[in-house]
Amino acid sequence: MDKRITIYDLAKTLGVSAGTVSRSLNDHPSISKKTKDRVISKANELGYKTNKFAVNLSKQKSNTIGVIVPKLNSIFMSTVLAGIEKIANEAGYNLIISQSLESMEKEKLNAKTLYDSGVDALLVSLAYDTTDFDHFTNYIRNKIPLIFIDRVHNLPNCSTIIIDNRLAGFEATEHLITQGCKNLLYISGNLKQNVYSERLKGFQEAMAKHNLAFNDNNLLESDLSLDSVKHAMAHINDLNVPFDGLFVANDSFAAHCLKELRKEKYKIPQDIKVIGFNNDPISELVTPTLTTINYPGYEMGILAGQSVISQLNGSIDLQAANSITLRHKLIIRESTL
Repeated sequence: MDKRITIYDLAKTLGVSAGTVSRSLNDHPSISKKTKDRVISKANELGYKTNKFAVNLSKQKSNTIGVIVPKLNSIFMSTVLAGIEKIANEAGYNLIISQSLESMEKEKLNAKTLYDSGVDALLVSLAYDTTDFDHFTNYIRNKIPLIFIDRVHNLPNCSTIIIDNRLAGFEATEHLITQGCKNLLYISGNLKQNVYSERLKGFQEAMAKHNLAFNDNNLLESDLSLDSVKHAMAHINDLNVPFDGLFVANDSFAAHCLKELRKEKYKIPQDIKVIGFNNDPISELVTPTLTTINYPGYEMGILAGQSVISQLNGSIDLQAANSITLRHKLIIRESTL
């Protein structure tokens, strides 16, 4: 039966001490180049594999960064991950990526599993229903760098990387108003999450600025799933005074709303103008093309990666930072003009 080759096997074969083998494999300066080459050559010949777990245990470092995201099938989140991975790999770190599937309970399990596996840092975008944050206590207590991205929560000694969702919501809503909209609807995600609640504040501020009254009819909280499109259409069709402007919390849901509106013979943008959020590829593929807010996911990932690597290297102390805010941009297309 084949067995794993150990440094003791190498030492016996080469006629040297296990310490010499270990130092040679770790490129220790006390070992001559000739001995190092001899040890490495024999290690390769016999198929020796480094026990990374044991090495990491001794160094108290795993060279891995944990990432928890709501869903991996999100276009926005995949661009964030691409940015993080680029920076992490360049710095010699690997990522362990897990998804909460929009469940706080799954997020808790992920956080514990990553902590137990010894990750050097954790990047998190919170699940849809996360309201309790005790599962991050071990990271904070043990000074393991913890950074929240996009969907964030302010915890002691933890940084956040976001866009100004309030301003983005304001700009999206004001654009609809300047295009002549008087009766607006904001279709939001879970308002317990910062991204959606901040966009609502911007929505309300824009309406107030232009002397438009806000009431319960102007807000629809949704899980933004495909199954909820019919509920959104029922809300749109239920009012005596029809909506003429629709601000939707993400492009995917906005695109499905566009499709259903056209099925029901609404003319877009003549009858109702629609704006989404994120600038996902679907926003340019639907008819009419969708006005949206560009959310720089890749840049957010790059910044998150740089921030956590800098903290791990000791070159910056993110624990003193409150929040890093990236720029967004209103992209005007056919659905609102």
